[in-house]
Amino acid sequence: MEDIIINERITIPSGAIKFKYTRSGGKGGQNVNKVSTRVELLLEAGKIRTSERLLSLIMMRLQNKLDSEGILRIVSQESRSQWQNKQSAVEKLTGIIETAAKQETYRVATKPSRSSKIVRVETKKKAGARKHLRSKKFDLNND
Repeated sequence: MEDIIINERITIPSGAIKFKYTRSGGKGGQNVNKVSTRVELLLEAGKIRTSERLLSLIMMRLQNKLDSEGILRIVSQESRSQWQNKQSAVEKLTGIIETAAKQETYRVATKPSRSSKIVRVETKKKAGARKHLRSKKFDLNND
């Protein structure tokens, strides 16, 4: 297997990935009992090729998915084909790594415009006037 290129900054070397194949449950008839189609992808997360800063960010964001040895485990058993399950596991891996490496965009604080302040105050005044008219001294039904 060759290296997996996530993007221009992140590469997963082939030596960091291991595949385990076991028998899958679910549909497949007699095939389920004979062929190991379930794929378990094991990634040594510390061996991802990227900058130290980005690697520490990825490791921090994936800490709940890593076991005690720093191995990320991804299981795929959707298909009856071992090859398709292997492709699915690799796609799941790339998605997880891309998500973990994504930079957060921070909200830039802005001030409300003058007209939006006026509209807000006018709306509050109308609501208050409506409630004031509901009070007993303005009740026209009780004469």
